[in-house]
Amino acid sequence: MRARLPHLLAELVMFSLKQGWAALFGGLLLVGMILTNRIWQPDWPLARYDALLLYALALQALFLATGMESWREARVILLFHFTGTVMEIFKVHVGSWGYPGEGLMKLWGVPLFSGFMYASVGSYMARVIRLFDMRFAPYPPFWTTVLLALAIYGNFFAHHFLPDIRLALFAATVVLFAQTRIWFRIGEPHYWMPLPLAALFSSFFLWLAENIGTGTKTWLYNGQSQHHLVSLAKMGSWYLLLFVSFVTVTLVLRDALSGAPLHPKGAHKSTDRHLAG
Repeated sequence: MRARLPHLLAELVMFSLKQGWAALFGGLLLVGMILTNRIWQPDWPLARYDALLLYALALQALFLATGMESWREARVILLFHFTGTVMEIFKVHVGSWGYPGEGLMKLWGVPLFSGFMYASVGSYMARVIRLFDMRFAPYPPFWTTVLLALAIYGNFFAHHFLPDIRLALFAATVVLFAQTRIWFRIGEPHYWMPLPLAALFSSFFLWLAENIGTGTKTWLYNGQSQHHLVSLAKMGSWYLLLFVSFVTVTLVLRDALSGAPLHPKGAHKSTDRHLAG
């Protein structure tokens, strides 16, 4: 790419390829949803949701066996699976969305494979940090980010009974991370992007993925037909959930955080990788 294309175009192509490689787990899950939606028959002995669970488990085993994910990253993914499944059970119970298909491996109406959809976000974040040699700086005090993540996660439950504080949470993400840049490398040069802006872009792609999920009738929101697009308002939910996801990843991958500002020439130095405070 670098030998045949102009520099900026080559960087853009390589950026897209690396992003696709980082999102491989989630992409393969979406492929599984599309294929099973097209071919699965209701009279087959194995239910579609159970087949998707076996497929997701096989993918996870393959990623670990081939080294595409490390056991360290697997710890992050397991945590995503647990927190995602808990929220799924609650949201299905209160009627926010549902899983219309049959399956033996369901827990309170939630197919167990659904946790892998959240795990795929964790897989992407862990892999993209490694593939792009990402550093986050200047990073706010770690305890403040944990409090924000807990408040966001709690609001996904509490807003069904208490006033919804998501507008304040949106503001908190901007205030807390206003100065935080994501430093990353495609080739040799370093680039940066404001962290809230990266979360906004990512929420759009997750909204697209959600439309694949509902379009294949893997799950449906309350009152939604599989032929209707998911509300753009769901981008806001994903934007907030991405901060929960990011902080969850940093519980394990703390060496990517720096309390001091970084500069392109020093962004890769080990002395810049510590978390101040």
